[in-house]
Formats: sequence, structure tokens, C-alpha cells
Amino acid sequence: MERTPEPELMDEAEQAGAYARADFEQVNTAFVDGFRQAFPWLGGSPFILDLGCGPGDIPLRLARVFPSALVQAVDGSQAMIDLAGETLSGTEEEGRIMLVTSTVQDLEPPAMPFNAVVSNSLLHHLHQPETLWQTIKRVTRKGTAVYVMDLQRPDAAEDATDLVARYAEGEPEQLRRDFYNSLLAAFTPDEVSNQLAQAGLDGLAVEVVSNRHLLVQGTV
Repeated sequence: MERTPEPELMDEAEQAGAYARADFEQVNTAFVDGFRQAFPWLGGSPFILDLGCGPGDIPLRLARVFPSALVQAVDGSQAMIDLAGETLSGTEEEGRIMLVTSTVQDLEPPAMPFNAVVSNSLLHHLHQPETLWQTIKRVTRKGTAVYVMDLQRPDAAEDATDLVARYAEGEPEQLRRDFYNSLLAAFTPDEVSNQLAQAGLDGLAVEVVSNRHLLVQGTV
């Protein structure tokens, strides 16, 4: 099945709100736990970049898991950044999380390189996926940890329909529709491997981690 791109940004308040209200507790917990287990040497006060932070749940979890970390949370959707601000408001970690409204390609490098870059469910939104990998190269240094989770495109539209029925049962129609479109917009593991090779990111590898997710991890 050929890829069907979707809009790059969830910039409508209704769409962003539906995403924020969805139950991603299990998925987000597994994401942060997997990141911590993949890089046990990340201690002290790491500077972590979250690309495509959405409504802010993952940056908050990262700040709690790494109690001395600074987290820069970036999203191109102002609606998502506004929701992230609500998520962080009043938490103990709020002062260690910087919210930035920026697309991947327009992100300005920080004064100091990041120790780690994470991203969950951003890649499939990008019309030009190489922008993600080039940005990661631009804002990191040798040895920076990278942990990127995303959907993988199923073999057929019927498979996407089955996945929506299985994993989004009872969710609002907006979220079910977005999930289906995201599956059609996602890349295959082979396509992502080719993207990494073209970007010269030999320290990163792709693996299939579920019937709908792939994971890219390693160091630059």
C-alpha cells in the first residue's frame, strides 16, 4: 500500500483537544520507560529535546523520571503547545520544561547540544521525513542518545481499519479518523532504514516493536 500523507500539524483546537483527551497512559508510560532502559547511562542533569511534544504528557513524564533534567518540548502546533501549558501548570516540574512553538525544520539549535532527543508519533506527519533526521543531526553532538517511536504503515487499508477497531474502540470519531489517517501516512521499517542511511545516521537502527509501532534508537 502506498503512503497517503496527512496534514503536518494538528493545529485545530478540536483535533488537538481530542488527542489530548485520549487515553495514552499505557503507551506513554512504555515510551518513557523504554527510553530510560535504553540509555541507563543518562544520569545527572541531561538536556532532553522532545520533538512533537503534543499536549505535554511525555515531557512531564521525562522530567519526573529524570528529576534534574531540563526538557525542551517542541511542537509546530500552537494549539498543542497551549494544551501542554495546561498540562504542566502547577506541577513541580513546570520550571524545568521549556515549551517552544516551532516546526522541526525551523527549530533553532540551543546554546549547548542536547544529551538526548526523543520523539513520539511525529515522523508520520512529515511530508519530507528527512527534515526530522537532519534536525536531529543539527542539534546534537557525537554520543547524543536518540529515541524515536512512530507508527508503521500496514500492508493494506483493511489492516488499518482493523487496527483502529482494535485499539481505538470507544474513542471519539475524530480520534478514530486521525488514527486511521496516521496509519496510512506512516512509513515502513525499510523506508525508515533508507531515510537513516541517506542522512548518514549509522548509529541509529530501526526495529518493529508492535503490530503498529516501529522504534529508532541509538546514538548519533
